[in-house]
Amino acid sequence: MSQPSEWPLPPESSRFVVPRKIVAKLSHHHLSKGLYPIGLGYYKQAANHTMLRRTHDDYLMIYCLDGQGELTLDHESYEVKAGDMILLPRGIPHAYKASEKTPWTIYWIHFSGDQSEEFIDYLAVRDNKFIFPLGIHSRLTSDFESLLECRQSSYNISAFIHAANLLRQILTHIAQLQPLAKQQQVAHNFNLELIHSLMQARTHEQLDLNTLAEAANLSKFHFIKKYKELTGTTPINHFIHLKIERACHLLDITTKSINEISFAVGYEDAYYFSRIFKKIMGISPSQYRRMRMGTFPYQA
Repeated sequence: MSQPSEWPLPPESSRFVVPRKIVAKLSHHHLSKGLYPIGLGYYKQAANHTMLRRTHDDYLMIYCLDGQGELTLDHESYEVKAGDMILLPRGIPHAYKASEKTPWTIYWIHFSGDQSEEFIDYLAVRDNKFIFPLGIHSRLTSDFESLLECRQSSYNISAFIHAANLLRQILTHIAQLQPLAKQQQVAHNFNLELIHSLMQARTHEQLDLNTLAEAANLSKFHFIKKYKELTGTTPINHFIHLKIERACHLLDITTKSINEISFAVGYEDAYYFSRIFKKIMGISPSQYRRMRMGTFPYQA
C-alpha cells in the first residue's frame, strides 16, 4: 500500500495497517477480493498533519468531520472542509495537510481490490473532481466506527471479511448521499421539492416541460439540465414513474377497470397506458392485478 503517515497520533486517535498476511487472504477470498481495506484510521484535531505522495499505488478515502484541510494535486490546491469526502484513485500523486488554525478531524481508509476502479467510476470520480461535499451524516460516521473495530481482531479473517463488506456499504452509501448533497448546493435557485410536489398533484393529467420550467424560473433547456444533474433522470421520466406508481396503487385498492385507471392517471388511450405500464413494471396492468390476487406468478 501507499506509505501511511508517520505523524504522531494525538489522544483519542487511531491508525491501523492491515497485516500483509490478512491482505493476501482478502485479495484471494471470493467474498472480499473485489474490495478490501489495507489501512485505516481516525485523526482527531490533527494539528501539523501533512502528507506528500509522489507514488500512490492504492485507493484513498478521507472523510472530514470537523475543521479544515487542503488537498494539492498537480500544483493546484483545494480547500477541504467539514462534510467533504476525498476520493483519490490509484496513480494520482498528491499532498494534503490540516489547517494550521482549525486542523481537521478525519476518518481515512486506504483500500484495494478487483472492483476498486468500478466503485470509483460508480461514484463519478473524475479528473480534477476528487472532493465531494456530502455533509455530516451520523450513519456514515457510525459505519466508519464499525469498520475501525476490525483493528481489535488481530488475525481473525472473518472480521476482516466483514470489514471489507462494511467498506462496500460505505461506498454505496456515499452514492446515495451525492444527489442529496447536490440538491442542497443549488437549493437557493432550484426547489426540487416544489417541482416534485407539482408533479405529484397532477398525476391525473398531462404536465408539460414548459410548465415545470416556469415553476423553477428557468428556461426549458436549463431546467432539464439542472434536473438531470440532481436526480440522474429527466423530469418527464420521473413524472411517468409517478403516474405508474399511482396506477399500481389504484390497481391495489380499487376494482376500477384498466380503462378507468388509464384515464385516472392522465392517459386517454388505455392501450398506450398499458404499453407504458409494462415497459416500467415488466408486466401488464391486468397481470399486475392478477398477481396481487394470487392468480399470476410473481416471476413470469
